[in-house]
Amino acid sequence: MESRSLVPQSSVFQLPVAQMRRVFQPDEVERKLSKLQDNEHDSLRATYRRMLERGPQRFSVKPWGVPNMASLYQSLPNFTEVLDDVKRHVALAQDSQDALEVTPILLLGPPGIGKTHFAKKLADLLGTGMSLVPMSSMTAGWLLSGSSSQWKGAKPGKVFEALVDGEYANPVIVVDEIDKASADAQYDPLGALYSLLEHDTAQSFTDEFAEVAIDASQVIWVTTANDERNIPAPILNRMNVFAVEAPTLEAARQIARELYQSIRDAHGWGKRFAPEPGDDLLDALSAMPPRDMRRALMTGFGNARLDARGDVSVVDLPKAGGKKGSIGFMQ
Repeated sequence: MESRSLVPQSSVFQLPVAQMRRVFQPDEVERKLSKLQDNEHDSLRATYRRMLERGPQRFSVKPWGVPNMASLYQSLPNFTEVLDDVKRHVALAQDSQDALEVTPILLLGPPGIGKTHFAKKLADLLGTGMSLVPMSSMTAGWLLSGSSSQWKGAKPGKVFEALVDGEYANPVIVVDEIDKASADAQYDPLGALYSLLEHDTAQSFTDEFAEVAIDASQVIWVTTANDERNIPAPILNRMNVFAVEAPTLEAARQIARELYQSIRDAHGWGKRFAPEPGDDLLDALSAMPPRDMRRALMTGFGNARLDARGDVSVVDLPKAGGKKGSIGFMQ
């Protein structure tokens, strides 16, 4: 299989190797297309044609070696166990032709501690794409696996879109708040995961709209939850479960420092501000859940700029407004 490098030598991580992997069989798509009546199923016909135009090959990305993950350990101090697990999987695949295979991950912990942010960083580390599926807004399983083309307004599911419309055979798909899926008597929002989280059955996953087998076996699954009691045992058993605690006070200060510097470095206006945040600012930010820190910092940068100052102080942060918030660190 063809391999190629996707990132320049200046990348902070070692070069990922991209092999080409077939995610569907074109002849199966052609057979399905030929059976459609001329005046029916315009959406399905367009989907088949798009598949044939794009072709079945997608990049299957994996790091050339075990990447330097020091910065991730530093910026995500409460995800050490998860990062260790990812490093083990990368080490197994680094010097072989095997694709990177990561056991599905469940990040279990309170809201706002950075679970979705971790998934984005994981996708960045592996050099692949990321799709977010918010389960709290899902009312039917077809959002993951597609709905029948016989239905009005039917379309493919999120897995199909990520693999067929995306660039990668091994994207990171984040199933956010899996414990909040609202099932009813007719549809199970988690039903597709029974096969998708198993490597063997995921190799021939069939989207209900396209009715064409898709190889979803290389998808890197990250799920998040606040309470595992609402997750069916057969799905829990398919995942490595990591209890992610709120960061300690010192870890929260480190997260705040990393966020300050990343925001400053990512914007042209960042050079107007001091390279290091003050201790009082870090103290104030460390009392927030990590999810709230970025919003608070953006407000702080804006207020400081309005006041023509090059440092962000505590008074620049948004006011609590009487709303009682949760403490983002543990003693």
